[in-house]
Amino acid sequence: MKTAIKCGKLFNSNDGSILENMLIVVDGKNIAEVIPCPQNLSAEEYEVIDLSDKFVTPGLIDAHVHLSSTGHNDPYSASQALLGDFVIRALENAKTNLMAGFTTVRDCGSQGFVNVSVRNAINAGKFAGSRVFACGGGISSTGGHADTHFSPYISTTLSPAPADGPYEARKLARYNLKYGADFIKVMATGGVMSLGTTVGSQQLTQDELDAICEIARMYGVHTAAHAHGTEGIKAAAKAGITSIEHGMMLDDEAIELFLEHGTYHTPTIIAAERIITCGPEMGLQGWMIDKAKQVYERHEWGIREGLRLGVKHTFGTDSGTPSNFHGKQGYEFELMCKFGFTPVQALTAATKTNAELLSSFDRFGSVDAGKLADIAAFDGDPTLDITAMKNCCFVMKEGTVYKK
Repeated sequence: MKTAIKCGKLFNSNDGSILENMLIVVDGKNIAEVIPCPQNLSAEEYEVIDLSDKFVTPGLIDAHVHLSSTGHNDPYSASQALLGDFVIRALENAKTNLMAGFTTVRDCGSQGFVNVSVRNAINAGKFAGSRVFACGGGISSTGGHADTHFSPYISTTLSPAPADGPYEARKLARYNLKYGADFIKVMATGGVMSLGTTVGSQQLTQDELDAICEIARMYGVHTAAHAHGTEGIKAAAKAGITSIEHGMMLDDEAIELFLEHGTYHTPTIIAAERIITCGPEMGLQGWMIDKAKQVYERHEWGIREGLRLGVKHTFGTDSGTPSNFHGKQGYEFELMCKFGFTPVQALTAATKTNAELLSSFDRFGSVDAGKLADIAAFDGDPTLDITAMKNCCFVMKEGTVYKK
């Protein structure tokens, strides 16, 4: 039996319009048609879901999460947790994200290819959770962001060895792809949470970034670069990186490069904001809070200027970082609007633009006939009050209802 979903308001991500009194007909995993809602529906022909008083959207997409991280300040987790612990966490977080309306997430780095395993398990129908695009582990340089800082007498195989030079960079890119990565993530600069480096320092050279992008093009996958510092952002954009993650210390030239190369920008405003706001209470070290403040102060200018000039902004949250909990990332919509986005621009970023980033807009990212039936609904109209995006009340993924 087909399912008929009555929509009071429906967000059309194709053009940002809000359609009223629409009917979505779902047949199996796919949307069969989207039409004005008729007055009478046959209960014998359809299973009817009434969302007449809700705001309906395509299933949301978070372009930057870390499923195996929790958001809690647990200094012993990385050194004492077993690989199975990370898998269980990631599966729980994937389900939590799904319940918040995020039918798809892009995992930008985990231990021991946990994100690949979780992706496979969810795709096989063994567990409920967001659809996962996985990178394996991020490619760092010696001493760079995501490199370990253990004693030199301690080693681990949970994270890939750092890359120094273009030959090692190519090898690590191929290594991640060999074990099932959907895309390649690199650490182009220092980070707020990386020990012993300044947050703005460039940490991969131009030839290393060029080499990684060369492999990505050969394999037909996209790339993402963690990049706070200005020079590292520009080097990554010049190399052809698909999306700059965070991108908090932009300048005019960096924005020009984004426009020239078609580079996506994933702001993740919530990550630094949570560290600044909640860091003291949760016991984060002072140097980490200070670095978050340093990048946050510059972030708003770059976002507003990018919006003015037409940079392609995605929706991503870095969920799993301190006090940035999975399932709570609807707060990012509020921060985006505070930094210059309109509600429609923020919703478009989390649907159509993210699907285009993932080369998947033919499958999801809008509510259109022929696409997967990924649908979410919210109490309240976010175009009038963006905080409504924290109140997900309905979730369907590939035609299966997970929250009602």
